[in-house]
Amino acid sequence: MARVQQGCLALGDITGYTKYLAGTELEHSQDVLADLMNVLVAQMRGLLHLAKLEGDAVFCYEHEGEADASTLMAMIESSYFAFAKRLQTITRHTTCDCNACRLIPQLNLKFMVHHGQFLIHEIAGSRELVGREVILVHRLLKNAVTEKTGLRGYAMLTRPCVQRFGLDPAALGMAEHVEAFEDVGEVTGYIHSLERRWEEEQRRQAVYITPGEGVTLSEFELPAPPPIVWDYVTSPAKRPRWQPDTLRVEQRNPRGVAGIGTTNHCVHGDFEVVEEILDWKPFQYFTERSQAPFGSGLFTTEFQPVGNGSRTHVTLRFLPDGGSEVLHAMEAEVLPMLRHFYELSRENLVLLLTAVQAAATERAQSLSG
Repeated sequence: MARVQQGCLALGDITGYTKYLAGTELEHSQDVLADLMNVLVAQMRGLLHLAKLEGDAVFCYEHEGEADASTLMAMIESSYFAFAKRLQTITRHTTCDCNACRLIPQLNLKFMVHHGQFLIHEIAGSRELVGREVILVHRLLKNAVTEKTGLRGYAMLTRPCVQRFGLDPAALGMAEHVEAFEDVGEVTGYIHSLERRWEEEQRRQAVYITPGEGVTLSEFELPAPPPIVWDYVTSPAKRPRWQPDTLRVEQRNPRGVAGIGTTNHCVHGDFEVVEEILDWKPFQYFTERSQAPFGSGLFTTEFQPVGNGSRTHVTLRFLPDGGSEVLHAMEAEVLPMLRHFYELSRENLVLLLTAVQAAATERAQSLSG
């Protein structure tokens, strides 16, 4: 028998698609939808579990404790960025003048994110999530957010979700919003403008160590999707589980979640390493400035999906302050020490993520009964 469980419930919905479909050629419009849905699924699945595709929406869920505030917000924003970038690419590169291609800029993306109880039932060979909270998150798709705010690209996070993940709506620039439904009652949530975040993202100057610049300290594959690997590599609570000689990581976040401006104080026994995030592009790469006893410089950690996305290729590059002369001076002692450190990190991560993935599979099977 299926057991009651709880976790995050997330719906990513392509807005404007019904109107778009009514005024376009069916064959081309379906090609566009399939393209955009693939982009959305690729971003959401990994951190969350795919429940089902629902026409122009993707429904995912989390088992309690699998995600934290930073990775949840990273998933939402990276999904919107990937969607918006794909819309731009299709629009710029298309040479077709049919309505399906001409009206693509009218499409947008919204998220409904909730937290609560649900059951997973096996029905006709497929998994179905059921329960009041599942109904609630679907009801939220029909809302007055655009009417009241003018936003078409946004995320609505319900109060239970915000409370569960310890999010600070004010620090994130979220506005309170209330909806009411006959069957599930009044629902209070907070609106996060993804349109504004996309504008900020496009103005942002990248800080990225390119291949061939600086030195590549390590390259390896890990047995988990990029969102999961990202979570374990960036989470201050999880880093001591795999990072050698790390007692704890103290993190300070100006927005309440990790991102540009975040600082980490990594305590290693009798010394500390201070890291400042300069660039943050979930789940692709991040760049930080590190100050340590051996010196200071930039580190870029890059994540690339392998095959069907179930594995991740990780590359770590280093560019010391002072450039090539300082880098040359580090060749005898510092670089071998860093390479050894990241080799131990790789070994620990492989063991940890293998166990995590196996436990997640076993848990999902037991909970679905």
